[in-house]
Amino acid sequence: MALRSAQGDGPNSSHWDGGAEKADFNAKRKKKVAEIHQALNSDPTDVAALRRMAISEGGLLTDEIRRKVWPKLLNVNANDPPPISGKNLRQMSKDYQQVLLDVRRSLRRFPPGMPEEQREGLQEELIDIILLILERNPQLHYYQGYHDIVVTFLLVVGERLATSLVEKLSTHHLRDFMDPTMDNTKHILNYLMPIIDQVNPELHDFMQSAEVGTIFALSWLITWFGHVLSDFRHVVRLYDFFLACHPLMPIYFAAVIVLYREQEVLDCDCDMASVHHLLSQIPQDLPYETLISRAGDLFVQFPPSELAREAAAQQQAERTAASTFKDFELASAQQRPDMVLRQRFRGLLRPEDRTKDVLTKPRTNRFVKLAVMGLTVALGAAALAVVKSALEWAPKFQLQLFP
Repeated sequence: MALRSAQGDGPNSSHWDGGAEKADFNAKRKKKVAEIHQALNSDPTDVAALRRMAISEGGLLTDEIRRKVWPKLLNVNANDPPPISGKNLRQMSKDYQQVLLDVRRSLRRFPPGMPEEQREGLQEELIDIILLILERNPQLHYYQGYHDIVVTFLLVVGERLATSLVEKLSTHHLRDFMDPTMDNTKHILNYLMPIIDQVNPELHDFMQSAEVGTIFALSWLITWFGHVLSDFRHVVRLYDFFLACHPLMPIYFAAVIVLYREQEVLDCDCDMASVHHLLSQIPQDLPYETLISRAGDLFVQFPPSELAREAAAQQQAERTAASTFKDFELASAQQRPDMVLRQRFRGLLRPEDRTKDVLTKPRTNRFVKLAVMGLTVALGAAALAVVKSALEWAPKFQLQLFP
């Protein structure tokens, strides 16, 4: 049953580029829908084709299609939901009170105009999904912002299927965020500056001089941008993209947002407060399709394996206040998920703990600055390469389908 009727199931607002006539748009859309259904009906299902469709312009187009494709991207049997726990999880779970607080303040994540009774019912389902996943996977640790991801799946696919999908996601894409400490989350954040440096050394050096760090992107990363984007259509478009890609793709997307805002950043005063304030306020009118395309190209040009050494150097050179998930527990009902981390980051870092010029390689005017950030981006080739990369880390049962 569709849950987002208040928002509709129409094409993503990040519409296809250019001034194509309506007939051309409808023809492209119809062709893509046919290709998606062809991939779904193949025996076995053509998951690689579905990944390409999810990455390419427009994504999966409608929630009806997402309900069919998202399970395939995560290799989840939509007809085999997890068993309902016989335990009273609300009484037993150590995370219940925090989950309850987070869900209560998630009102804006529901469609405008949704009847209060329906919204309250969905909030109860949201609590149940989270507690059941945590109960079934004791190795996972709840973090504030997790509910922003779960509610996206709940609104698109409903409680039963959302439980299965988010459980798989939590043990794969989101696994690093659900460790008992934030060490792996910090490591992922440390890929941000090396990516920026590869494309725009001037911007990188300015941010290093401002000592802004990467904490501004924390809520982007751990909620897959669900917490910071107001238009749900943009959120699900990004989820199409991220579900089809390598787990580190969200940090590449974060990088292209910063790169897109280059002039705004360089026009700032070169100090942490000014740059952090600017970057933490994410614009709502981003050219999402263009940025998705650029993120895919950046991933191909600079795969994680090539950036790993620089990310590790960044981690050694910088110490952040975001040391454990206990930081999140300090947040009050009025604070955003990463507000306390930001406050501690500002207040506790000593100047000697920060390092300028972490990377010291020669500055060259790279071709990729034009190829990636210029007027033309060949998403087709990038999408194919990203799909191949996604299959490299996929569970073994998917690798058997795509040797």
